[in-house]
Amino acid sequence: LSILKFLSGIVPSSVVLTSFQVMSRVFLIWAVTHSVKEVQSEDSVLLFVIAWTITEIIRYSFYTFSLLNHLPYLIKWARYTLFIVLYPMGVSGELLTIYAALPFVRQAGLYSISLPNKYNFSFDYYAFLILIMISYIPLFPQLYFHMIHQRRKVLSHTEEHKKFE
Repeated sequence: LSILKFLSGIVPSSVVLTSFQVMSRVFLIWAVTHSVKEVQSEDSVLLFVIAWTITEIIRYSFYTFSLLNHLPYLIKWARYTLFIVLYPMGVSGELLTIYAALPFVRQAGLYSISLPNKYNFSFDYYAFLILIMISYIPLFPQLYFHMIHQRRKVLSHTEEHKKFE
């Protein structure tokens, strides 16, 4: 849905960042939380669901009011400020959920393919999840500091604009 909104021009987000976000959320919900029933009662799931929910309420309020050309400063401020807490909260919940799933994935051999087989191919889902967790190390700071830069740019411009009103 976010990709369609991007393509239609309704949401002015990067298609790469939007795609990455959508794929990571689908992955976390389906390939981790849905597939490993044992983690569904973990507090970490609640942590990322709350962070995602608040983030989306703010984001789509921001987009809606922007489309209506009536963006309240409070919504703009929330969009470019609350991520400071919500983003690490969501990432922590995601990583803790994946970590909690690891023993169950290993024990069940979930989504893993062992050799020998007719395709001469193997896949270790347990190792894949560890690689996903490691990928957060370079990706999280890049995305987080991008938002810090955006915050500085958008909110400082708003403050300067308010001085002249």
